[in-house]
Amino acid sequence: MIFRVIRDSDVEIQEEAEDLVRSFELALKRRRTGDIVRLEVLENSDNELVRFITNKLDINPDYIYDVSGLVGIQDIDQICKVKNPKLRFKHFTPREVERLKEYNDNFFETIKKKDLVVHHPFETFDSVIEFLNQAANDKKVIAIKQTLYRTTLDSPIVKALITAAENGKTVTALIEIKARFDEEANIQLSRSLEKVGVQIVYGFAKYKTHAKSSLVLRREQGKIQTYFHLGTGNYHPVNAKIYTDLSLFSCDKKMASDVEKFFNYVTGYAKPKNLNKMSISPVNMRQTLNENIDAEIKNSKNGKFAAIWAKMNSLVDPEIIDKFYEASNAGVKIHLFVRGVCCLRPGVKDRSENIVVKSIIGRFLEHSRIYCFSNGTKKMPNRNAKVYISSADLMPRNLNRRVELLVPIENETVHEQILDQIMLANYLDTNQSWELNADGNYKKIKYSNNDSFSAHEYFMNNPSLSGRGKAKLKMQPKQLHLRLIKSGSN
Repeated sequence: MIFRVIRDSDVEIQEEAEDLVRSFELALKRRRTGDIVRLEVLENSDNELVRFITNKLDINPDYIYDVSGLVGIQDIDQICKVKNPKLRFKHFTPREVERLKEYNDNFFETIKKKDLVVHHPFETFDSVIEFLNQAANDKKVIAIKQTLYRTTLDSPIVKALITAAENGKTVTALIEIKARFDEEANIQLSRSLEKVGVQIVYGFAKYKTHAKSSLVLRREQGKIQTYFHLGTGNYHPVNAKIYTDLSLFSCDKKMASDVEKFFNYVTGYAKPKNLNKMSISPVNMRQTLNENIDAEIKNSKNGKFAAIWAKMNSLVDPEIIDKFYEASNAGVKIHLFVRGVCCLRPGVKDRSENIVVKSIIGRFLEHSRIYCFSNGTKKMPNRNAKVYISSADLMPRNLNRRVELLVPIENETVHEQILDQIMLANYLDTNQSWELNADGNYKKIKYSNNDSFSAHEYFMNNPSLSGRGKAKLKMQPKQLHLRLIKSGSN
């Protein structure tokens, strides 16, 4: 009989533990014998065998699940190793960032000119690596600060940090050893970096630091100029090839001050005060999101157009869900792009009639988090809308128990790229989209050849607006707007 046992993988440690790393090493050994929370057995299995396993492993009968089809279906990922072209996507090579070429691939000159967003994996993750490599080897750079949640031991980002330390720069790495299933690898990583002089910080025992940021301090003409990278994904070179994520590069002074306060928070536990633009969980991110939703509710009640477009991996937080319901009842048009778990029910009478939930399942795993609010404009998308990118999903753990960043997008070109290009393409996608019904089931969106549109194919063929430089777009955002008008939406 085929069966599968799933154990509780949570690692619990005491907040006042004297040695956090040692406590984790001991806890990881206990994971192998964690409580059994699920027993999967193939449908129509022999009852005697099921009882035998249940008794021997002392499993609660409520935790037994009959599986029709394959037990442990995730193991079919081994098919990916088969070199059969019929089973694989056509090869795709991420684009270079064209704007960098106009500045001889000099990141500091490019960023100084204006902000840019790199859209992974359609544009190469090597740009993030090269940013840190240039910082590591630039004689004017005096310090680098870096968060590491998930990466690899042989990561080129880790190598860049080592090079920077060897070159005499002050390097600080915040390594989150509580990243589930990467705890052991992150402990090894921290010891490797410590040996070459990188200052290692483990963050809070109470919170996971999930925010993604690099901070570079550079001496220019007798003053310190701050450059930074903020991401929606991980500094993981393998995941970056299949996860859709955003990388924002900027030297905005007010935002840089916020990033410095963020690093002071996670390295010195100094609670950030008087943030200029960004929001940080668990400090004030929930408050910022609620204020934006309340503003849309107020606009709708005052007869103004009101809309929310939001993209995330999971929507679970009860308070935010209730806020969306309240907004829907007030007439706010809400479009949610939720790749994974969604605990909100759209289209329920007198509760969520103005909410649409879509999930895009295609070649790439949708991972970026984007939150957009119409802000009293007459339609979406619009330049006056408020746009944020984030490392956080809308879950209690992200808003209450993790250190996350919510970053406003103010540069006009980047704003247009995220709202009019990325979010609008997700809105218009038909080829890979599933729509959530009021009964909690998903239905594949049906489309004719005239309505056919794939967001992933669009991004594979069109460079991002802020990073394209002289590269030509095959389909301008204006053409996406025409598709939107033709669909009769908004």
